[in-house]
Amino acid sequence: MSELFGTLSDGTGVHRWTLERAGTRVRVLTYGGIVQSVEVPDREGRTADVVLGFAGLDGYLSHPEPYLGALVGRYANRIGGARFTLDGVTRPLAANNGPNSLHGGERGFDKRVWDAQPVEHGVRLTRVSPDGEEGFPGRLEVSATYTLDASGALRIAYEAVTDAPTVVNLTNHSYFDLGGGTGPTGHELRLAASRYTPVDADLIPTGALENVTGSRFDFRTARDVGTGYDHNFVLDKGVTDSPEEVAELHDPVSGRLLTIATTEPGLQVYTADHLGAPFTPNAGIALETQHFPDSPNRPDFPSTELRPGGVYRSETVYAFGVRVQGPA
Repeated sequence: MSELFGTLSDGTGVHRWTLERAGTRVRVLTYGGIVQSVEVPDREGRTADVVLGFAGLDGYLSHPEPYLGALVGRYANRIGGARFTLDGVTRPLAANNGPNSLHGGERGFDKRVWDAQPVEHGVRLTRVSPDGEEGFPGRLEVSATYTLDASGALRIAYEAVTDAPTVVNLTNHSYFDLGGGTGPTGHELRLAASRYTPVDADLIPTGALENVTGSRFDFRTARDVGTGYDHNFVLDKGVTDSPEEVAELHDPVSGRLLTIATTEPGLQVYTADHLGAPFTPNAGIALETQHFPDSPNRPDFPSTELRPGGVYRSETVYAFGVRVQGPA
């Protein structure tokens, strides 16, 4: 089901699609591919929205930088020095995060209106990113398909093709609060990640893959997330053809449980320490499935290159449930 959600200053209409199945209700906007809300029950059967969002379009237009619920690209996360070299050609990008390019530049995929078509139990968003958009080479045809499966899990499947060599790295930037408005304090996180990518002062990976043992980055056993994280974790499974479980977030108070499965090799944990008004810092936790930051400048990282004739595919599943008691 779709409805008009708002209108941009140029008269372009933005629509909201509502997906509902097995006790889960998800609302997706054609503006930025934004997941506006995800409503699921707690252990007592009380339903609440577990992602941060705005009630109206003006909120997203006035506060774009948190990327609330957005589909970010062409390149999710940071590219160091706002440039990369591909096939001997250096490509300058917009430096919209200090000296770096972040989430696709000044006007990335999160600030574009996507075309929408219904699919079984969901909606498929499409757009064409022209050659040179935000400095990225190649005409890129992109789709993101949002569906709810029989259990009420939200599945986001991305595909892209290009007519020239380029780089692609897409993700969803939802901030989770499984308490449904109480904040994620006390949320417990488990990650299937034995390593992470340390960063410099500008949050660009140093190139090392550091072992998490004995450090605050060790979430292999579930524990309180806390704060102070904006880091990429190296998932033990690597790149896979189908989604594999890599993360679990649990709110002991409500009992709500989020399990994430993905085809991606990395996951960015951002505890929203710098989340600005109208939200308070640490009001949600972003868990962004991805290839590693700055991969176009790190040939030893899993490649984000896409060439003509190839197909970029990425898929992430967000499954919701409840735990009656504490962590198993």
